[in-house]
Amino acid sequence: MVATPIGHLDDLSRRAESVLKSVRIVAAEDTRRTRVLLEHLEHRAPELVSLHAHNETQQSGVLLARLQAGADVALVSDAGTPLLNDPGFTLLEMAQQAGISTVPVPGCSALTTLLSVCPLPSQPFRYVGFLPPKSKARCKLLERALQLEDALIFLESPKRISRTLAELGTLTERRVLVGRELTKRHETLYVGSAGEVAAQLGSQPRGEMIVLVECGEVPALDVAEEKLLRGLLVELPPAQAARLAAAVLGTRKKAMYELALRLSGAGG
Repeated sequence: MVATPIGHLDDLSRRAESVLKSVRIVAAEDTRRTRVLLEHLEHRAPELVSLHAHNETQQSGVLLARLQAGADVALVSDAGTPLLNDPGFTLLEMAQQAGISTVPVPGCSALTTLLSVCPLPSQPFRYVGFLPPKSKARCKLLERALQLEDALIFLESPKRISRTLAELGTLTERRVLVGRELTKRHETLYVGSAGEVAAQLGSQPRGEMIVLVECGEVPALDVAEEKLLRGLLVELPPAQAARLAAAVLGTRKKAMYELALRLSGAGG
């Protein structure tokens, strides 16, 4: 499992270069992009095999057979560390079940790259990958995640970043950090409220985006409310548990729902 640069080709580690030059097969999410990297290394020897989201199941079986026949395979994604929102898990699972060793060759990741320059409180953090494309599902995920004090990190497309920041601004006052085109020529970091960052990005932002929402302060739990909700959550989903708790305690349904989400989200 070989991590490759997320932008700047010189970020490839010496070990990753050595592995890519020594294996018989390179399984790549996009062979065209990987070929650019190999040409940068002045290496054209390995067999390039396409392994992407649409052929992963079939191609993984083919690659497993090659592995069992004695071939070495390097798995790479378009950019960054494999399996972080990229195909390859099926092959990894098959290899493990077949007793074939898997070796991590660490390196670049947009996640760790952003954290390394983050000026906002960001420990602990929760990484959720790409947000849902539909607004309702996106808001639901954000609302649940923001019930915890953890920093939140996610990926977003330039087409949706403005809408996502607008939605985020209605849910929280926490500051955000947006990294655009990290390690590339037009690398830019934006820090501020969701609205401020949206204004800095403008109406037609371009480039790959990764977003961090700073850690929040979660108020202390009321003992009676927590005890009642924990009992109800054993049998009921958060919305129903909150509604019953609010009726019993004479409190606001919204407050009970937020507390129910916190408790269920924390494994309560």
